[in-house]
Amino acid sequence: MSETTRRTFLGTLGAAAVMGVAGASALAEAPTPAAAAKPPASPREKVLFWVAAVTPCDKNLNFDEAMYKDVLAHLKENGADGVVVLGTTGEYPSFSTVERRKIAEVAFKNRNGLNIIVSSGTSNFPETIELSQHAADNGADGLLIVPPFYYKHPPFEGLVRYYSMIFDKVSIPINLYHIPFASGIPISHELLHALEKYPNLAGIKDSESNPEIYQRFVQEFPKLNMRTGTTENLKAALDRGMGAILAEGNVFTKQIAAVFAAKRAGQDISDPLNKLEAAMKLMGPSVDSYGPMKYALSLQMGSRLSYPRPPNTDVTEEQRAAIREAWGQIKQMA
Repeated sequence: MSETTRRTFLGTLGAAAVMGVAGASALAEAPTPAAAAKPPASPREKVLFWVAAVTPCDKNLNFDEAMYKDVLAHLKENGADGVVVLGTTGEYPSFSTVERRKIAEVAFKNRNGLNIIVSSGTSNFPETIELSQHAADNGADGLLIVPPFYYKHPPFEGLVRYYSMIFDKVSIPINLYHIPFASGIPISHELLHALEKYPNLAGIKDSESNPEIYQRFVQEFPKLNMRTGTTENLKAALDRGMGAILAEGNVFTKQIAAVFAAKRAGQDISDPLNKLEAAMKLMGPSVDSYGPMKYALSLQMGSRLSYPRPPNTDVTEEQRAAIREAWGQIKQMA
């Protein structure tokens, strides 16, 4: 997704935009990665593909544990190395602390070799520490922590102290979440340098689409894993030995996994990237919010529909038709 699409996805502004397409003729579905034969992803490996996984809810808006288990299995089968539990795409602000603990526990019980990063951030340090410790105690491979997002211009010293309080309580790898168009608080180079004394500072997720900003992150912190959160910066991330956490992974799991597979095999990634771009050109504009994305995923899985929580809205009949048409074209071209 472009940053404009991401803003739409978060219910703020803008219309969907996707990466340039190399032509529909480039879309031949990648072979299903041999997920069962691939060993579990090492927490120390940097070039990994995490899906920012959706959190399924039933029609009564209760967390759907059975479907979440199926979603995790589907993502693993189609080549994901890991998942982020309850990230932005997982609608973390829409769930209570008690629910967030339960959802994480379901993920741990059904990980099947997936590397699991838990998004444990809240707007306050007591709940963030509680959720972070819970994740660490239950086997999370890492954490993704958004800044305390209510106060939009916190003093630098206060932000350092906030994160330091968490680092002092949790020893597993911690990633800072750079998503300023949603949180209102950027992750600055100065903040990362102030936290470098902590050995479990793992890196960031950069959800902006600005190539220059991403390149500066990578150049300034080559030893950390500066994971891209956008497909626009996917090639740049892989070229520099970094990973990715992608919302698009819910719908385009196979295509993204094929890009990573080519990279690991030492092959040119241009062809799988072109196929990913072609698939996104067909489907991307239709799945730029939570309801449509969940519908597209259920269509691919052949499962019942899951629903987003308010204030996000359900998929419309018009969106369903567009998604079905796009999905049919993708299958035919394969």
